[in-house]
Amino acid sequence: MATDADCMRLVISEFASLDGVMEDPRWTFEYHKERPWTEDQLKFKGGELRGSDALLLGRVTYQGFAAAWPSQQDDPQGYGKRMNSLPKYVLSKTLGKLEWGNSRLLRGELADETRRLKAQPGRDLLVFGSLKLSSELLERGLADELRLMVYPVFLGGGRRLFANASALKPRLAEAKGFDSGVVLLRYTFAE
Repeated sequence: MATDADCMRLVISEFASLDGVMEDPRWTFEYHKERPWTEDQLKFKGGELRGSDALLLGRVTYQGFAAAWPSQQDDPQGYGKRMNSLPKYVLSKTLGKLEWGNSRLLRGELADETRRLKAQPGRDLLVFGSLKLSSELLERGLADELRLMVYPVFLGGGRRLFANASALKPRLAEAKGFDSGVVLLRYTFAE
């Protein structure tokens, strides 16, 4: 049996605007047309993915990723290959068959399924996007770490990650600016 030190940590990694919007990150594509991804940003995101043993996704993000990532295998940093090879757990009550390789559908209760995954030996269990899932994980105190890549833009409207997170007690673990103008805020949570 794995000890707590050997178990997976749940890490939520999100893109957010200065006004807290994270819905539909296509706005980040527009930002990066003017200010391309920089080496330091790519290094961070690559390290984040290589430091993870699995992805945990909600239905909407899974469907978007499953439509895009399988055709992206040849990038020089190996990001696409890693995204495609990682085990992917998808929490959904409505999704049918999963087409993307190494994907497994989880239909149980969110807290039970998440605790079961976190109890497995390994490194990070990484959540990308998945707004509803991420919000619920934070509200239920199931996240070990939150990584926000904050873009210096105001979107004015859209869904926010922290709609019902008033009970959270985050501790700043790192604040780092990237050459693109994006800022990483990394928080851990008290047990």
